[in-house]
Amino acid sequence: MIELPVVSTEQRTRRPDWLRVKLPIGENFKKVRGLVDEYKLHTICQSGNCPNMGECWGEGTATFMILGNVCTRSCTFCAVATGRPNEYDTDEPRRVAEAIQLMQVKHAVLTSVNRDELKDKGAEIWYQTVRAVKEVSPKTTIETLIPDTKSNWEALYRMISAGQEVVSHNMETVERLYRNVRPQAKYARSLEQIRRTKEYGQRTKSGIMLGLGETQDEVFKAMDDLAENGLDILTLGQYLQPTKMHHEVIEFIHPDTFAMYREEGLRRGLKYVESGPLVRSSYHAERHVHV
Repeated sequence: MIELPVVSTEQRTRRPDWLRVKLPIGENFKKVRGLVDEYKLHTICQSGNCPNMGECWGEGTATFMILGNVCTRSCTFCAVATGRPNEYDTDEPRRVAEAIQLMQVKHAVLTSVNRDELKDKGAEIWYQTVRAVKEVSPKTTIETLIPDTKSNWEALYRMISAGQEVVSHNMETVERLYRNVRPQAKYARSLEQIRRTKEYGQRTKSGIMLGLGETQDEVFKAMDDLAENGLDILTLGQYLQPTKMHHEVIEFIHPDTFAMYREEGLRRGLKYVESGPLVRSSYHAERHVHV
């Protein structure tokens, strides 16, 4: 295996040129920001400090986060607040649907925090939100980026049965790093959730962050595991540390290495691989509907 270039930990204090993005500007960005604030909605674009927020919002699109903005998990990579959430808002599906209609979104991505304290893991709100969007915007296609249901398969099937076109569940990292990166999740359980989603008849998608200390062989194994469990679409992007309290960046992965991973993923049986330093789960999500 040819070793492609990476940027060492000694250079972590200065991001490489390929990770620099333009600041959010423009009338469409302001319009989307205004609607999000007016309807008291949460977006993973803001909560997750996404580097593509300017590009996506500038085009009038956004990824909405339902079920509040406080997560019951304590993943070491994530900028979303951790704690005990308030009771969820049963009117949220209507507000999300109205905002998507006003924004004239052609493809919407919905995601959520983990709500482990709820018996159904938030499945009913998931179902009602997708149905509400479809009712007022029947031509809008939807991707749902759903959380780990902790083997509550009844909750899973409720979440994915509302008519969305793509169902995504992120692996986030390779198996060896789960204890440090996703301490309340299990690698095999997430694979099973993807497999069950595929068996249900849905188009499946997942994402992995690079730069957390994984090896190339571990990335290849994750690709093989995902392909074997029915994954259609994989996104690979550079991990960026949200704060000093979060998992450190071990490597800045070179764009050439991302290109190599894309080819490897396709060679290993995945239908579509989006791979690049600035790629995030919902980046170019509209392209994944017809894969």
